[in-house]
Amino acid sequence: MAGAVTVRPLRVAVIGGGPGGLYAAALLKRLDPRRDVTVWERNAPDDTFGFGVVLSDETLGGIEHADPVVHAALQAEFVRWDDIDVVHRGTRHTSGGHGFAALGRRRLLEILHERCRELGVNLRFRAEAPPAEELARDHDLVVAADGVHSATREAHADVFRPRVEEHRCRYIWLAADFAFDAFRFETAETEHGVMQLHGYPYSAGDSTVIVEMREEVWRAAGFDELDVRESVERCAKIFADALGGRALRSNNSAWTAFRTVVNEKWSHGNVVLVGDSAHTAHFSIGSGTKLAVEDALALAACLQEQPTTAEALAAYEAERRPVVASTQRAARASLEWFENLGLYLDQPSRQFAFNLLTRSRRVTHDNLRLRDPRFTEAVEHDFGCPPGTPPMFTPLRLRELTLRNRVVVSPMDMYSSQDGVPGDFHLVHLGARALGGAGLVMTEMVCVSPEGRITPGCAGLYTPEQAAAWRRITEFAHTRAPGTAIGVQLGHSGRKGSTQLMWEGIDEPLPEGNWPLVAASPLPYKPGSQTPHELTRDELADVREQFTSAAVRAADAGFDLLELHCAHGYLLSGFLSPLTNHRTDAYGGSLTNRLRFPLEVFDAVRAVWPGERPMTVRISATDWAEGGTDAADAVEIARAFAAHGADAIDVSTGQVVADEKPAYGRSYQVPFADRIRNETGIPVISVGAISSWDDVNSLILAGRTDLCALARPHLYDPHWTLHAAAEQGYTGPGVAWPKPYAAGSRPPQTGRLDAPKPRLTLGGRER
Repeated sequence: MAGAVTVRPLRVAVIGGGPGGLYAAALLKRLDPRRDVTVWERNAPDDTFGFGVVLSDETLGGIEHADPVVHAALQAEFVRWDDIDVVHRGTRHTSGGHGFAALGRRRLLEILHERCRELGVNLRFRAEAPPAEELARDHDLVVAADGVHSATREAHADVFRPRVEEHRCRYIWLAADFAFDAFRFETAETEHGVMQLHGYPYSAGDSTVIVEMREEVWRAAGFDELDVRESVERCAKIFADALGGRALRSNNSAWTAFRTVVNEKWSHGNVVLVGDSAHTAHFSIGSGTKLAVEDALALAACLQEQPTTAEALAAYEAERRPVVASTQRAARASLEWFENLGLYLDQPSRQFAFNLLTRSRRVTHDNLRLRDPRFTEAVEHDFGCPPGTPPMFTPLRLRELTLRNRVVVSPMDMYSSQDGVPGDFHLVHLGARALGGAGLVMTEMVCVSPEGRITPGCAGLYTPEQAAAWRRITEFAHTRAPGTAIGVQLGHSGRKGSTQLMWEGIDEPLPEGNWPLVAASPLPYKPGSQTPHELTRDELADVREQFTSAAVRAADAGFDLLELHCAHGYLLSGFLSPLTNHRTDAYGGSLTNRLRFPLEVFDAVRAVWPGERPMTVRISATDWAEGGTDAADAVEIARAFAAHGADAIDVSTGQVVADEKPAYGRSYQVPFADRIRNETGIPVISVGAISSWDDVNSLILAGRTDLCALARPHLYDPHWTLHAAAEQGYTGPGVAWPKPYAAGSRPPQTGRLDAPKPRLTLGGRER
């Protein structure tokens, strides 16, 4: 395709006359009236799908700076409101202060048509666009705004490399001839399963209504056999209370499953994707129109700022990709929340509402306190927070151990022991974090035998000398940081042992001094790794004894809690995953069999661990690999350990196989813990990119977790919990400043930081 060195493209073709394509056309023409801009739209001008469009204040601000004429026209049409209503089992809770603006999709298109005509854009309706490859030969720029089913994207899939994922819910866009007075979410628990309504006004007398349910519920209810008219009538009856008995109407409506579109590349020569052709985000966090309009703004700005089309398209993608990726992560969290809505129906109604409002993690506890303090305080009161107490500083009892707050210093391998003996480094490392205010401080994985070490620097509990060194650390924590519990994590490296220190070569075999490895099956961790020996029945008994001996030493050393490490591909985890357990005896095959040895170890340890002290189990809830452990397996694994006496499940993921493909992101492992907690009732510890106290408060108050374990934040700031209390103005019993540190209990003053001016202010002659 052509166009690599074009300066300020003058001939522009736009494929698709939706809001993104039209707005891109208008901006490009406005910025340079010399441009010949043509839009191809295969439908008639007044054909549209769906009803209302919601735009954020952020998007509107960008439009205002870029094109005041369009902004003024939109402002004249918008319906605005602040409230969200959540109706749960007949109880409605209202949260205010959110700020929405919406208008009819048809009216939005009319405004953009008028603006394009006014500027001199050539609009071709009922006209199928020529293929992008053909247009690219005689145009300087081709903007592909041809939607979720983009023919342009599919024609050049080898370049754009799209991934399209279809999700588990069916939904239909409908409308009602009245205006809701808030954004409304309502559930209907039917004999076939739960269904949900999303509704919002888009004019003084009209509302968008989206009805959504899981595929199996949709089929069980018979919607797959109904025509559109029958579906519309059925939906109106199911949600008659929300609609006040009014009818619903359709507009080219059809049941569909949402498809998430991701492209590895957004441009090909002088062809560029915008809007749904490039990416989609679930409607439950906002409008695809919003993203498409923001794409158009960024594309126009980059074409104005960069010397060549190629550089402009690269800059456009660099600017938009991280924003879109963040939106898609939030959208996925929201989408999956609604897919799993049934997990939360038994929550108290106000907590259910808070959970819904914070589902995408874009609205948080602190943010909601600013928007609607009365609602948030009511949720806190229902949860049991004393007045002025953030959720993270409420206590949690596990057996006879009461944790004064919900913050855990996550186990972090330090690789700094000598012959398995923790020294001054561990005293300072763990002691500092104990002084830092967390409710529970966990050791790194403490190995149960010399052969069970990951590296030569790993700590152990297989000698009296090691136990004495650990007692020194627990006594310091209990004496100098009273109220802080300290826990030990016991594990065996399995096939991932005999490797170099992390900073010398993570998971790489030692250049010399290797020791033999054992595992569930004789499978090396990765190419070049040592092949382990498959444990025999007698050797399994020996390993079990190593765990119980270490547990006895841990109890004598004064640890308050013991965690059994059954995650991350280490020995016990290796039995749980079908990817690492290929045994044909009673310890392999079915999940029940794969659980057998880890449960035998758990039972043996529980038998020698003091009855009043709690035990937790860390698991990898998914292997992030095809054919491995998945979320459904994790629920059953957690249920099994709980049945054997586990007091909580520490829910991590991955690191089981070397070719894993994790889906990283903010709080990315929390949904696995959330599912285990709300499907089984077992207390859980959540881990994984939880970095702010606001996240901790949000997750706990929403009922998605019981404890939050943080690793890197505690490396960055050993006093993370104390500082979280200071920043929230909290001085209650959930955290205590050591007396020598009391003078630092208030945040220091900082200089003023003025907000930057809007990034996008486009020039150009007004016409």
